[in-house]
Amino acid sequence: MTLQEQLTQDAIGLLKQLIATQSFSREEDKTGDILEEFFRERNIPFRRKINNLWARNQHFNPELPTVLLNSHHDTVKPNPKWTLDPFEPIVQEGKLFGLGSNDAGGCLVSLLATFCYFYNRNDLKYNVLFVASAEEEISGINGLELLLKDNDLPEIDFAIVGEPTQMHLAIAEKGLMVVDCIAHGKAGHAAREEGDNAIYKAIKDIEWIKNYQFPKVSPVLGPIKMSVTVINAGKQHNVVPDSCTFTIDCRVTEQYTLEEILETIRQNIESEANPRSIRLKPSSIAKEHPIVQAGLALGRETYGSPTTSDQAVLSCQSLKLGPGHSERSHTADEFIYLSEIEEGIDLYIKMLKQTII
Repeated sequence: MTLQEQLTQDAIGLLKQLIATQSFSREEDKTGDILEEFFRERNIPFRRKINNLWARNQHFNPELPTVLLNSHHDTVKPNPKWTLDPFEPIVQEGKLFGLGSNDAGGCLVSLLATFCYFYNRNDLKYNVLFVASAEEEISGINGLELLLKDNDLPEIDFAIVGEPTQMHLAIAEKGLMVVDCIAHGKAGHAAREEGDNAIYKAIKDIEWIKNYQFPKVSPVLGPIKMSVTVINAGKQHNVVPDSCTFTIDCRVTEQYTLEEILETIRQNIESEANPRSIRLKPSSIAKEHPIVQAGLALGRETYGSPTTSDQAVLSCQSLKLGPGHSERSHTADEFIYLSEIEEGIDLYIKMLKQTII
């Protein structure tokens, strides 16, 4: 058995262990323990902060640039329409079923296998840093962002973030800003011409949000997309509501800062607009970057991703890339093909060989 075949076999075995262990966001301690044991069995030094684990290659040289290999080991809660046990790793017809198998367990174990492949090499032009992060599914502050904020990690030159992309190259990713809005009115009796209906004020603002198009369009990610996804108002049928709250899900591109987008919203709606955060920024990597060129040479395609990941907290160039299919994420009876894991490890290794050796 070759080293790569052994690493692939170990990766699939590890993924089965992770699937069998509940790891909802903020509750990843048990899968963290499993990853600890994986490192210990291979005599690889590692560090852990809360439920984040990281390790660097054996011949780490602070004078060299560093590539980050990152994916997350937390999961969402299982969709109620599961017909299988989400915590039982079942293999049928080449598919490995289980919660987190596709998002993003397959990516995590494939990147970990890739890290192990390069771990003890002494001919690298880059250091290799592996991070298994927590709280990605909730964009939590105690995941990868915590390690960056606390300067636990070396300076990163570029990153591969493992998310299911069918091993195609997501060279850009939209950021996310969630804005909570309040339309203010005045209460009154619904039977009389009293009050100032906050719902009608909100409707006017929502119409603007629905129809407005930001002038600058990203060549890779396309236009900024704003969607009103939550609305609440009123307590009883005969009272004109004095307030109406609604929430905007805003998927942003590199054409505007989050602050500029927020200011545009505030200038054009009457409702009060308050962002939950302005931390989840868009990210990208140049198409000319060697890691992207290596992927293109292997027949992969580039695209822009509308969904967010741990890329949003990175300031370096980053590529989203991983085995599995994004459309399977968070679905009932989630699965990944075993062949996808094998292909993922093979392509990760081939791309990095062309880039860091």
